[in-house]
Amino acid sequence: MQRSTTVMAGTAGGTRPRPLLAADEWALQLRGHGRRVTKQRLAVLGATDRHPHSSADEITRWVREDLPSITPQSVYVVLSDLTELDLVRKFEPPAGPALYETRTGDNHHHAYCIRCGRVEDVDCSVGAAPCLVPSQDHGMTLLSAEVLYRGLCERCQATAAAEPQP
Repeated sequence: MQRSTTVMAGTAGGTRPRPLLAADEWALQLRGHGRRVTKQRLAVLGATDRHPHSSADEITRWVREDLPSITPQSVYVVLSDLTELDLVRKFEPPAGPALYETRTGDNHHHAYCIRCGRVEDVDCSVGAAPCLVPSQDHGMTLLSAEVLYRGLCERCQATAAAEPQP
């Protein structure tokens, strides 16, 4: 599918361009999943695509720029539906609200700053799901592995280095 514009998306190794889908491309995907194309769904997809790793409350604020009367409950319902369709991925970092992104189906992971909560995408080091080989699979066919790298981002490292030591 062709992408229409580009946003700078974070990765663990830095920031790289990531193309965005246009509304008509999102509409094709919604129809392909048997869903009606609504302005609410398109607005939530657009906001989530432009602002990866955003909470539902943040997405609500951005959607309200185009749809001022949309309720937080409506955004939550749309995000839940889009997550079920795998058009949106829900990521739950420690000690914070769930975050959403439109990067799905590629088995990537996340780096999480334990100080400020910054989240960056980390491509799978193996390249194929499930990305890790466990010591036991307990008879399951493993489809994916979710890896969360925890650490300090560059900004928090610099802040920590500047703080007086006891």
